[in-house]
Amino acid sequence: MSIVFSSLNHSLRVPLAAEIHSRPFLKLEAPELISHFAVYRAADNGSGAPVGHSHHATLGALCKHFGVSSPAGDAKYFFHDFGRFRLKWECHTEFSTYTFAGRPAQDVAGEQAFEQMPVTHLPQEWLLSLQGRLMVAAHVVLERGERLSDAQDTLLRIFEGNTLAGSQVMQGGELYTDFAIQSDGFSRFIIRDVGMRAQQAGRLVQRVLEIETYRMMALLGLPQAQQAAPALNAIESELVKLAGAMVQTDAAQADGGSVDGATEQALLGEITRLAARIEKLSLENSYRFSASKAYFRLVNARIEELREARIEGIPTVGEFMDRRLAPAMNTCEALSARQEALARRVANTNDLLRTRVGIIQEQQNRKILQSMNARAAQQLRLQQAVEGLSVAAISYYVVGLVGYSTKAAKVLGLVGNPEVVIGVMVPVVVAGVWLALRNMHKKLHTA
Repeated sequence: MSIVFSSLNHSLRVPLAAEIHSRPFLKLEAPELISHFAVYRAADNGSGAPVGHSHHATLGALCKHFGVSSPAGDAKYFFHDFGRFRLKWECHTEFSTYTFAGRPAQDVAGEQAFEQMPVTHLPQEWLLSLQGRLMVAAHVVLERGERLSDAQDTLLRIFEGNTLAGSQVMQGGELYTDFAIQSDGFSRFIIRDVGMRAQQAGRLVQRVLEIETYRMMALLGLPQAQQAAPALNAIESELVKLAGAMVQTDAAQADGGSVDGATEQALLGEITRLAARIEKLSLENSYRFSASKAYFRLVNARIEELREARIEGIPTVGEFMDRRLAPAMNTCEALSARQEALARRVANTNDLLRTRVGIIQEQQNRKILQSMNARAAQQLRLQQAVEGLSVAAISYYVVGLVGYSTKAAKVLGLVGNPEVVIGVMVPVVVAGVWLALRNMHKKLHTA
């Protein structure tokens, strides 16, 4: 039946159904030693290569060293048992994680456990290839035994005297850490299996490592927020000066002064430059701030999944994050909101200045139209004056023609006195020419 009805499936049904199973947690059982790396993507990844190209290249180099086939180029998850350790690799948008798990050669605990981590089996050449891209390096000791809540001296030695955070988690385990990078370059976590159920240890280790990884990725937005603050201060001060210049211009206009279009154009040029600067700043920071906010939500979600119970005298992981991580995220969020608000104010000021410049241009256009109307009236008066002269000129030439005609008629004996005829014809000709020109103007106006 599965063969018959397989053609009924949507083309994405199988990959979408497999998506929720694509990142399974490691199956761990105490005692276990875990080393975890989070590797940031290469800086030159924007040269046309796919987003995960550098991640797969790094994984491929490790697999090649051990003679293992690397996964396909579009793989997001990889697991393999190398004998001395097991590797779980996950590819994310900005980073990839390598989780190495192995059992200790002998029953060790405390500080000795951190000297036998699976990272000791990795080739030095591969570790050196991570230069400049390592975001997280963590060691996790998963051991079985009684509660460590009373062994404060042991914990202080392991974590080199730093402030501890810990709690009873998942109703069967204990978690201890200081979220600090120790002298060996790794952060340390101790998880004790006091009474966890089957496969619960793997889920707990994954949650703890995700908290550490997402915490570091969330903090990537803090340096950008600190760098952007002076730039925002400079833009705000320049915006205040521009607003003051606009108020002074309004005051001068209210006192009867004239509005200079060049001044408004200069102000508009300055506000346009400010808009370009704030837009550039937003493009540089908006993605990082949004990503930090998303990572911070993931950290809080993973902490809730721990279901922490307090150990007296030690702050919980949730309290530690509220006190240490939350202020940094609030700084990023506040700066992001300030950046958006400043962009809106710059845009409003820009619109106001454009409106003022538009009004000035309309006033200038009105003056130009008024001067054109004055010139048209002058031309009309000149035309009317010319029309009077043209009546006289036309009448003069017509009377001259009449004079030649009457003189010819006198020679023929048809007219006795041509001067009388010419004198009588002058007002008639003038009236006729004037009426003819008037009728012609009426026809032109009607058209």
